[in-house]
Amino acid sequence: MAGQKKILIVDDEPDMVEWLTAFFQDNGYATIFAYDGFDGFEKAEAELPDLITLDITMDKESGIKMYRKLNDSDKTSGIPVVILTGVSSEFKRFISRRKQVPPPSAYFEKPVDREEFLKKVQELIG
Repeated sequence: MAGQKKILIVDDEPDMVEWLTAFFQDNGYATIFAYDGFDGFEKAEAELPDLITLDITMDKESGIKMYRKLNDSDKTSGIPVVILTGVSSEFKRFISRRKQVPPPSAYFEKPVDREEFLKKVQELIG
């Protein structure tokens, strides 16, 4: 639909991609998805979504590598990224301390608190 904000979902778990797609579409957002960081980065540059949800541990290319590439690209560096992962809060401290890249716009551990998650997405892109 015209005027909908577009969210790129990058996660290697098909069930999570399906849940996020339904969740975002039910709340008025358009979605696209990728199952690894390599395809996710290509879609981010081609589609220029309004927001990206990014899993960290994926087989083909990790979310960490994709996150670095997003920040290095002039086309995608301004897109808010929400880290959505099953990795512990230790990772949040780790990524927040990296000097090479800014911290993500938000960080959520799986399973996700739906209300808090939606509130953050709305805060970031409306």
